[in-house]
Amino acid sequence: MMDSNTNVSRFKEVMGNYPTGVTVVTAVDKEGKPHGLTVNSFASVSIDPILILWSIDHGVGSLDVFINAEKFAVHTLASDQSDVCSLFATKGVDRFANCEWQLSEHGLPIISGAYGVLQCKSFKNIEAGDHTILIGEVIDIQNEDKKPLLYHKRNFGKIPDGFYK
Repeated sequence: MMDSNTNVSRFKEVMGNYPTGVTVVTAVDKEGKPHGLTVNSFASVSIDPILILWSIDHGVGSLDVFINAEKFAVHTLASDQSDVCSLFATKGVDRFANCEWQLSEHGLPIISGAYGVLQCKSFKNIEAGDHTILIGEVIDIQNEDKKPLLYHKRNFGKIPDGFYK
């Protein structure tokens, strides 16, 4: 039987070698101030109704904002947005002062240039270890003809030209 440190190390190695897309999730607090963070734990859940999920670490400073938000937006970042990904993963900076964004008709902060944006109303939150899984029902979909930003082994990339036949 492996010790827990070995399990954690191996788990991080396996998950770090699993390529994912990159998202930024945004919401507003009760005072209307925008909040956002970089997230790669994002997945589809259901088609009827259209549901998605993402998870947030219990140590994140904006945890209460997202747990209590009635709505949130998930931005699937475009291949040219690694700077946006890094910005929303950086602590101690005014993230929204350093990117282009606007409030949507649903009152959500929408970052310019994303590959896709899913605006959601909160559907259900589930406590799971040191994270909370947030499930949202998609109420609006925006999609651009762009390549997505990919994340693999702590590096950003894009789908290479000629990948699709």
